[in-house]
Amino acid sequence: MRYRFLLFSCSLLGLLVFNLQISWSQNKPGPNNYTVAKEITAAKGAVVSAHPLASRVGLEILQKGGNAVDAAIATQWALAVVYPGAGNIGGGGFMVARLATSKRIALDYREMAPGKAHKDMYLDAAGNAVAEKSLNGHLSGGVPGTVAGLFAAHQYAKLPMRLLIQPAIDLAAQGFKLSAGDAWGLNNNRADFKKYSTRPTAFVKETEWKEGDLLVQKELAQTLMRIRDEGEKGFYQGKTAQLIVDEMQRGNGLISLEDLKNYKAKLRTPIEFDYRGYQVISMPMPSSGGLLLNQLLKMIEPFTISAMGFETPASVQLMTEVERRAYADRAKYMGDADFVKVPVEALRSDQYLKERMKDYVPGKAGNSALVKPGSIPGYESEETTHLSVLDNEGNAVAVTTTLNNSYGSRTVIGGAGFILNDEMDDFSAKPGSPNLYGAVGGTANAIQAGKRMLSAMSPTVVLKNNKPFLVVGTPGGTTIPTSVFQTIVDIIDFNMTPNDAVNKPKFHHQWLPDRIDIEEGFPEATAKTLEAMGYKLYTRKQIGRTEVIKVLPDGKMNAVADHRGDDAAAGW
Repeated sequence: MRYRFLLFSCSLLGLLVFNLQISWSQNKPGPNNYTVAKEITAAKGAVVSAHPLASRVGLEILQKGGNAVDAAIATQWALAVVYPGAGNIGGGGFMVARLATSKRIALDYREMAPGKAHKDMYLDAAGNAVAEKSLNGHLSGGVPGTVAGLFAAHQYAKLPMRLLIQPAIDLAAQGFKLSAGDAWGLNNNRADFKKYSTRPTAFVKETEWKEGDLLVQKELAQTLMRIRDEGEKGFYQGKTAQLIVDEMQRGNGLISLEDLKNYKAKLRTPIEFDYRGYQVISMPMPSSGGLLLNQLLKMIEPFTISAMGFETPASVQLMTEVERRAYADRAKYMGDADFVKVPVEALRSDQYLKERMKDYVPGKAGNSALVKPGSIPGYESEETTHLSVLDNEGNAVAVTTTLNNSYGSRTVIGGAGFILNDEMDDFSAKPGSPNLYGAVGGTANAIQAGKRMLSAMSPTVVLKNNKPFLVVGTPGGTTIPTSVFQTIVDIIDFNMTPNDAVNKPKFHHQWLPDRIDIEEGFPEATAKTLEAMGYKLYTRKQIGRTEVIKVLPDGKMNAVADHRGDDAAAGW
């Protein structure tokens, strides 16, 4: 009996020691005392994400001996707590990585349509698309993929998942201080949380949120603990799965226990291509991002854009016109390649891209009514978040995840504490009908049970001499590929610093609507010249929130977080 008691005591002591080992930041500033670093230079590892606490979690995982994949996983768990507007376990995303072994990875954990979904589910009696149904509430949610994606990525990590998820559990259980932006976001969506959720939620309190308030998410902490203790099944089966289905039944949603149990993350073959001697690795279908980036960069490659200069009328016009042509192709041809034939190789061929630029006229605005999708012989018919991680072993990881709209469907899963995505809006509710971001789609992206909706997310790694050179990505809906495109051109062609490439004003064109979106601060002289050419310009407050890590000539890492939000860089 004494021997059994001794064994029990030793086991208990061992468990206590293990729990102490995985307790987060015991001797460091806590979640109520943090600062934001926008740019750092590091020698051993760097993390850039949408929230300083999440970036710090990733950094501490690197310091504990984890690699870039470990840090990316832990950062995503943390973002699910501290960045509820887009960080998530109720949404999905993509990971692109180049490992130290030179292995390339494209991991797809995009949400998918529930088994009861059908192509006409968002049309009214007259056959018109009803945006409200696909944007808000239970019916707008696809089957979440984030949890499956993190477990699929874990095969490339070094540390146990228990350790990687613990910081997020601590942050949810103990709470963290809200920034002014956090408080504004929760207050601005208060009415929607109450309207589209059937149970009380941590995101709504009696009075308005203020900067410095503590957000405690007890239900989310319990959900994360079930995942920690039961693994992937702790989300897709058992209590959490039942909570999701119960919420669906209360709000007339479609996600079933069978949908959850059958969800799988998928390894894809990355999109890879050369650009001016650099190798670009990005995400394939069901994300249009990698293919669009391929088209955009290869269409400008024959031009000496470096001589045109940054954001001059000549360089902006060239980049606008290749964007117009690529997004026209997106509307017709791109969708989930598991369900539709996407002519990827034809769309990225040199001959096709050269043909697409034949009607480009320098100094004269193009017209989207005349610039149609290209002809492929034999063809049959914005709130997101990005993180970049690089370690000193040569592992480079780019991850973009999303709930689609800010705070997704605004539906909080009762008893589970997380927000459900509204990704069903990324399907084409009706051919030719624009989605939340104004993107027009066709039958290739029509709703179908089990299908993954087309995305624009573009997590990207750029290699130089077969070694990591850039890790880059951004949120921003359909502006994602164009922002990544501009960032790469700014650094490679215009020789700009990562800080300038990230923070200088951006612009965007997506075929329809036929206009150039420009950020506040865009060069006035360039804007006037573009208008004289015949372009329509639309000024908007911000485009994306780009996170970049660049490897410097001495091997150190220059990590830059976008000034447009609370984004932060961390490194050592």
